[in-house]
This record gives sequence, C-alpha cells and structure tokens, in this order.
Amino acid sequence: MLEKFEESLRELEQIVNELEKGNLKLHQALELFEKGVEIARRCQQQLEVVEQRVEFLIKDNGGTIQTPYVRNGADSS
Repeated sequence: MLEKFEESLRELEQIVNELEKGNLKLHQALELFEKGVEIARRCQQQLEVVEQRVEFLIKDNGGTIQTPYVRNGADSS
C-alpha cells in the first residue's frame, strides 16, 4: 500500500509540474487537473486508512489513545 501511495504522490507531483509550466491547451490542462484531483482523493483515502490503523495500534485497553513518551528536556523541534 505504501508503494502505491508513493507512486501516486510522484504522479501527482508530475501533474502539478506540467500544469505550472502553463504550456498545455485548455482541454489538456483540464484533463490533467481532473486526473490530479482523482489521485489526490485516492491518496487522502489511503491516509485515512493508515490513520485508523495507527490509532488502533496506539489505543490502550480503555480505548484511550496513548501519547508517545517524551523525556524531560528533549528537543521537540
């Protein structure tokens, strides 16, 4: 799943680069934009699935999400 997500991001970046060049005819730009929106939606859905899995993995038995342990004085940047 991660590989497909990475591939989708690369494809989306290529689409954005092509659109930013401004060398496309209107119908070509619209087609690329539509494809980009489709890819962005697919990526968002994949991220939501991953977020649900992460939340499931870090919940304790009481259903509370556990925050990661941070040592005192640890650099948070």
